[in-house]
Parts: sequence; C-alpha cells; structure tokens
Amino acid sequence: MDLEPGKCWDSAKKGSWKTIMLLAYQSLGVVYGDLSISPLYVFTSTFAEDIEHSETNEEIYGTLSFVFWTLTLIPLFKYVFVVLRADDNGEGGTFALYSLICRHAKVSLLPNRQHADEALSSYKMEEPPEKDNSKVKMLLEKYKTLHTALLIVVLLGTCMVIGDGVLTPAISVFSAVSGLEVSIMSKKHHQYAVIPITCFILVCLFALQHYGTHKVGFFFAPIVLTWLLCISTLGLYNIFKWNPHVYKALSPYYMFKFLKKTRISGWLSLGGILLCITGSEAMFADLGHFNYMAIQIAFTFLVYPALILAYMGQAAYLSQHHNADLQISYYVSVPESVRWPVLILAILASVVGSQAIISGTFSIINQSQSLGCFPRVKVVHTSDKIHGQVYIPEINWMLMILCIAVTIGFRDTKHLGNASGLAVMTVMLVTTCLTSLVIVVCWNKPPILAFCFLLFFGSVELLYFSASVTKFREGAWLPILLALFLMIIMFLWHYATIKKYEYDLHNKVSLEWLLALGPSLGIARVPGIGLVFTDLTTGIPANFSRFVTNLPAYHRVLVFVCVKSVPVPHVTPAERYLVGRVGPAAHRSYRCIVRYGYRDVHQDVDSFETELIKKLSDFIQYDWYRTRANSMSIEDDGSHSNESSSYRLTVIGTTSFCSQQGYESQQSVQQGSVSVGFPTVQSLTDVIEMEPIDHAAERRVRFALDDDHESDARSEVGVQMQEELEDLYAAQEAGIAFILGHSYVKTKQGSSLLKKLALNYGYNFLRRNCRGPDVALKVPPVSLLEVGMVYIV
Repeated sequence: MDLEPGKCWDSAKKGSWKTIMLLAYQSLGVVYGDLSISPLYVFTSTFAEDIEHSETNEEIYGTLSFVFWTLTLIPLFKYVFVVLRADDNGEGGTFALYSLICRHAKVSLLPNRQHADEALSSYKMEEPPEKDNSKVKMLLEKYKTLHTALLIVVLLGTCMVIGDGVLTPAISVFSAVSGLEVSIMSKKHHQYAVIPITCFILVCLFALQHYGTHKVGFFFAPIVLTWLLCISTLGLYNIFKWNPHVYKALSPYYMFKFLKKTRISGWLSLGGILLCITGSEAMFADLGHFNYMAIQIAFTFLVYPALILAYMGQAAYLSQHHNADLQISYYVSVPESVRWPVLILAILASVVGSQAIISGTFSIINQSQSLGCFPRVKVVHTSDKIHGQVYIPEINWMLMILCIAVTIGFRDTKHLGNASGLAVMTVMLVTTCLTSLVIVVCWNKPPILAFCFLLFFGSVELLYFSASVTKFREGAWLPILLALFLMIIMFLWHYATIKKYEYDLHNKVSLEWLLALGPSLGIARVPGIGLVFTDLTTGIPANFSRFVTNLPAYHRVLVFVCVKSVPVPHVTPAERYLVGRVGPAAHRSYRCIVRYGYRDVHQDVDSFETELIKKLSDFIQYDWYRTRANSMSIEDDGSHSNESSSYRLTVIGTTSFCSQQGYESQQSVQQGSVSVGFPTVQSLTDVIEMEPIDHAAERRVRFALDDDHESDARSEVGVQMQEELEDLYAAQEAGIAFILGHSYVKTKQGSSLLKKLALNYGYNFLRRNCRGPDVALKVPPVSLLEVGMVYIV
C-alpha cells in the first residue's frame, strides 16, 4: 500500500493519454463554448457606433490585427502557458490562487489555521520555501490592511465571474438568434421574435444544469466541435474567394495604423474587440473539471486556429464589400446556401457557450462558500469520479432569472457587449495581479519576473479596461452594480464569520470546568452520544456551557466535532479525521476535527455518525496501545515520559485494526512476526492546546508482542480498552444527539450605525434565508438539539 496519499492523487491526476484526450474532447463542450462563439458578435460590437467600415479597409484590417494579437497574448500566452500552471493541486479560479497564496504566506483572515493542517499531503508546497523570505512576502504578512485588501481583490474577481455568468448566456444566445433578421425575417418581425426565442432557449439551458457537467459535456462537445470545423471551413472559403492576402493584416503595423486614423473612436471600439477573448477565464475557472494537459491541447491545436481562420475569413469578406447599407454581422459572410444550417448550429453553439461560464460560476461559488465567504447553499456533486463538478440549484435559478431580465432590459448586442466586456477584463486583471503574487510568494521567482508579467499583461488589459469603463452609461454599469451587491454580501458574511469565531474563542470554557461537572453540582450523565458541533479547534465551546446550564445533563459519551475547511482543494479520506481526548480516558470525552478541502464533497459517507463512531473506535484502540508502549519504554529505560494521550490529536485513516496484538510507538524495538494493521495512523500535535513535540525526532515504529508478553498486554491494556469500547457502542445503541448552536448576531453598545445595519439586519437576514448548518451537515431532524446563542460582536 502507498503510505503517501499524495502519490495516489498525483498518479490519478496525470492519467493516461486516452483519458487526457477524452477530457480534451469534453472540455470543448464545457470550457470553450464561450470562446468559440465570439465571432458572432465581435465585429458587430466593434462597428456598432464608434467606427465605420470605409473603402480603405484600414478599420477592418486594424480590427483583425487587434483580434489576432489579443487572442495570442491573453488566452494563449498568458492563460495556457502561465496561469494554468498556477493551479492549486489541479484546481483553478481566483479562490484557488488565493488559497495558494494563503498557504505560502500568512495572509488569511480566517483564524482557525493549525500546524496539523500543514501535514496534509495536498498542503505540501510546490517549491521549498527559501530561508531568506522575499520582501514581498514579508510585506504581505506584516500589514493586516494588505490581508483585507487582498481578500477584497479576490472577492471583486469572484463577483465579476458571477456577473459574467449572467451576461454571457444573454449575449451569446441573443447574438445567435439575431441571425434570423439576416436570414428570412424583416426587422419589424425580428424585433418581436428574437426576445421570446432567446428567453425560451435560456430557460431550457438552465433546466439542463442538474444533469451535471459530465453529461452536459458529452452532449455539448459534438456541437462545439462541429461549430469550430464549420467556422474554420467558412473562414478558409472566404479567404480564398474574397481576399487571399488578408493574412498581411495580422501584422502589428495595422494596429498602429488603425489607431492613428481612428484616434479616440478607435480606442473606444476596443470595448468591442475585447469580446474576442470572452470565455478565456473559463479555462482557468473550470480547470478542476478537467486537467491542465486536456485544456492546453484542446485550445492550442483546435480552438485557437479555428478562431483565427474565422476572423480572417470574416475580414476578407468585409474587405471586398463596402455597401452603405451593409450590416456588419457574421451571417452576411456566410453563403446563402448554407446560412440556415449555420444559423441553427450557431444557436446550438451559443447555448453551449453559456455552459462554460455557468459551470465556472458554480465552481467559484462552491469555493467561496467553503472558505467562509458566501452564505450556505446546497451543493450537488454531479460526478462520483471527477472532483469539482458541481451544481447549485439556488444559484442556477437566480442566474436564469437575471439572464432573462438582462435580455429583456437591454435588447441589443451593443449594450450586452459593453457590460460583458467590463466583467471579463476585471476578472482578467484580478487574475494577473494574483498570478504575479504567486510567482513571487509560491514559486519563489525573482520579483522582477513577476513585475514584468504584471506590467506586460496588465498594461494590455488596462488598455481594454479603460475602453470598457467609458461605456458605463451604455451597459457597463450592470456588472459594476452586480459586483457591488455581491461583494457586500460576501464581505459581510466573511466578516461576521470571523467575529463569531473570535467570540467563541474568547468565551470558551476551560477543561477544568468540564471535568468538575458531576453529581455534586446536580449534573447527570445520560445514556447516548452527544455530538457538540463547534467552529473551535480547541477548548470547550460556549454553546455547550449554555446547554448544560439550561439542561443539567449531558451524554455519557461526549464528542466535540469541528467541521472545518482547509485551504487545499482536496483532503484524502485517510487524512480527514483528526481525533483526540478531552480530559482523561474515564471521562469519555473526545475531540474530532473533520477536515475538508474547498472542492470536497461534504458528508460524502452514507452516515456521518456511523463513520465518526468507527473513527473513535479506531482511535481508542490506537491510543491504548500507544499508552502501553509508553509504559513499556519507561520500564525498559527507567525514564519518565511527560507525554499524555490527552495532549495529542491523531489522524485516523481509513484502515482499521486487523490484529489486536500490535501497537505503535516512537521507540526503536525489534519488529516481530505480527505487523500492525493500522498503517494510516499518524501522530500529530495541535499548536494551540497541545504540548509541542520535537518533529525531527518523531518516528513511527511498529511493535509486535511476543507470545510471552501477550497475556500481560491483554490484562493491562485490553481490559480498559474493552471497557471504553463497550461504553462507546452502548452509547451508540442508546442514541446519538446532534447539538448545534442556533446563532443570532448582535452588535455591542456604542457600535457605529453602519455596523448595526450590516450585522443586526444584513447578516441576520442572510442567515435566516440561507441553508442552516443542520442541512449542510445532513443532521437527522429527530436527533437535532439546537442551543440558542446570541453573539455580541
């Protein structure tokens, strides 16, 4: 068996070439749909108002040159060759970058970080940290203001991705359906037909989401593949038929010539040109659905060449047609004989194009929720085999309503394009800034390299961003408004989460208080197991003291359960449960920290309580054998060990004891013939309430008892261990109660009006109208005990 869980994950992640090619094929239907349909509206948006198509063709050639170099620099060079490598154990998106930075530098605002988390196989650094920390890292860690600023930048990028999830489906489907005007409908009839048809298609698209990315990808991939072959074939046809020399326009010279002639109008038209890279951010956001190699192969060898040929063909046609009443549309460059099939295929491809950003929106909201930056929502994992493929019902229907509202409200490609362009460029700017930090902090590269990356790509994106911002009154206000609204919600939820944790931390009760509870104080121990859920990783939570105060009894077996998210995408089942004692063994109290990554399936077992009892049973057996090993070492060398099992937390893996004749210790003893069937147990130390251990000297050695000592071991260890196990199973038979805090947040006296409005009304409104912790933890209603808690923050 592989003793390093990370190796198993790495080998699975690499996969075979057959798997990679299959994922590359699937990625066409999920990742590249948005990029592939951009030819439908780029030239239309660019020539909408700011510039005109003249007989010199300088505008057409300049636009083509801008499109070519924008596609080459941003999606190809920046994303495919740099940003996709800044993955977090195979996961992408702005929160994956943030998680990566938080692991390498202490910039996270969440205060529940433990040293034990750093022993996770997926927590390991990509590059070993240098002894001399960079000045950038030291500066980031020194000022808490920078921690908050970094979080705000991440939230801005996240909110713009969600905003793009509203705008991209609307502009994609609307642009495709607009081809009806060119085909058969008059403008009068077109105005009344396009909106209902677009809305109907959008409803159908969002209704398909519950089938999952895996099935949708297989269903949609043939459509995108056919569409890419179609536009590249039409591009070649138009190039050879109308202007074989159009390739000369790919020279950067035509960009300068374009700006020289059009001046400020040309600069404003960049807001339409940038739409050619709409969907590039989905390559990174949807990275967890596939893998780096699959996305790279699909873009480099199929999507990129097909798009270039499509734009060149469209420019070649327009360069030979200068009619004053000519409508700048993709469909005018399509021969009439195939216009209807292309129109139908374009509508289907636009539906697929919307899928990319919808999947990315689900992924990034799931990450935000796991890291405490979004209200609790129901997350459905749609694939048992592929991590990260999720569906969120509430978000899906909200996106659908907003998409339909935007389509009905704007009713034109120009305004939709302006709004979508600003959202896209904001996400790209945030990604550029975070990637430059990853280069310095995580990859340990020279700061000058990160500065060059930021300067080069940031300046290109700022140029497009400035052109988009000027269209504020013409549609660009919408993503700003959406982002502002979402940022307020996310920052408020994150702020309240931190304040609640700090309140719990300052109001936790001591271990001595728990041990003093007994018959002398009128406190009874009742049969059963009490699972006390808390966000604390140490100490006794205040909600338990409130419970005992109002009901002077608690269960015979007490387990303080902390379900926490760690800044890694996945935690292997063998490393998920961190178990330890609270007080002496006779008290029958335990602490269990259940760790999940931000892309893991929460409660991924049929019965959480059954799994938890199994882990406690494994821990009890391991702990008694460890106690026996320590007592033997004292007898052998006459020394005294200050170590106590009550000061340790232990990682309980997925393998149970296969023999009760073995145990593990940290002392070197010759191994016997019987091996210990507990290979996934690791002894770790909690940094806050556990006594420190010299990790350099920590070494696990297997013990096996000889036949002569077997009876001694059973008499000294077996009896006490058996009693504790019998108490555990008897308590399980008596019943399990889930004790959760029902929180209400209230501000302190003298707090500002803004804080009162934010917490007393804003946060409490969100808390009442989102999923409760009992739903997220899948707590059986008949076993739920809620303890009312008022948090004064």
